[in-house]
Amino acid sequence: MDTSKDILNIVIAASVGIFAIFTCYAIFYFAQILRQGFKIIKEMRDRLHKVDSLIKTIKDKIEHSTSHIILIAEGMKKLVEVIKERTEKRKDSKDNKK
Repeated sequence: MDTSKDILNIVIAASVGIFAIFTCYAIFYFAQILRQGFKIIKEMRDRLHKVDSLIKTIKDKIEHSTSHIILIAEGMKKLVEVIKERTEKRKDSKDNKK
């Protein structure tokens, strides 16, 4: 009876040892999965930050160019008015000569 009981104890000890090794490996593997997940999340945050700063830069440039376009349009309007006045003066002076 002692031999079969010894064999049973050895098998139980081996089973517990294998289970402990498997559990440690599973915990390690799960920790590696979490680590990869955190790296992916960090990379996505960095990319989103870059996209956000790019959009902000584009927005600022559009706002600045819009203000310049308004100034250019006003300048063009004044230029057209001046040219129109000069053509009218020339037309009037030619009509008066005839």
